[in-house]
Amino acid sequence: MSRPDRFEIEAAGQLGHVFVSKVQSGPLPARPAVVLIHGIGVSHRYLRRLHGLLAETGDTYSIDLPGFGGTPRPRRALSVADHATYILGALEQLGVLESVIVGHSMGSQFALEAALQQPGRISQLVMMGPVVDSKRRSVLQQALALGRDSLLFESPSSNALVFTDYLRCGPTWYLKNLRVMMDYRTEERISGVAVPVLVMRGANDPVASADWCRRLAGRAARALLLEIEGAGHVVQHNRAADVAEAILDFAGTHATAREASRENPA
Repeated sequence: MSRPDRFEIEAAGQLGHVFVSKVQSGPLPARPAVVLIHGIGVSHRYLRRLHGLLAETGDTYSIDLPGFGGTPRPRRALSVADHATYILGALEQLGVLESVIVGHSMGSQFALEAALQQPGRISQLVMMGPVVDSKRRSVLQQALALGRDSLLFESPSSNALVFTDYLRCGPTWYLKNLRVMMDYRTEERISGVAVPVLVMRGANDPVASADWCRRLAGRAARALLLEIEGAGHVVQHNRAADVAEAILDFAGTHATAREASRENPA
């Protein structure tokens, strides 16, 4: 795959980067665009493997949100809703009016909120390693789970990507956004999502536990739960092929069902 094109886009008064891989249109309709959203403190870099695999079959977009990666830092920490507004605005500028949106960790909150803000533009929602477990809603509990994950279940390359991005983010900005993440009630907000949801976790992930993900999926109107064996929290990097296959299967199944319902209305 060739290197994605990088676009610097201002939307909702904020500046971010969007990395775009577009495929040549062929005789068959292209699959819906897939949009990848990173979590707290990090950037598109730990989504690169997944981006590359998805880009083999369709248009794929990875976003560095305002204040993360190499983007300018806003004057204040943005809310989850602010980030969702930026995502939708940036995609609109790129002509992406319908997509499968995929968020990892705190990115799952941003993706969820985007699906709530403009449900007509999100065909499916994928939440990888979603946060924050409603039974472990303290910073200490989350920090211990993340430390356990990095020590026991992550590869050297995933740890290197995450920790170097954390350094670039800096402790002050990280902590400001941590409060935003901790205050967002994912388990309450997901009940308002109308589109199909895939909740995905690495089977060894101590951050997004099996119990939490089951409870979260149970709150959605239409949801599937999938575990990827042999992976921790950064499942999209260490099991990129499995995650890409799961996303494409999920999106394809529901796209087929959606087309069938249009052709055969009740």
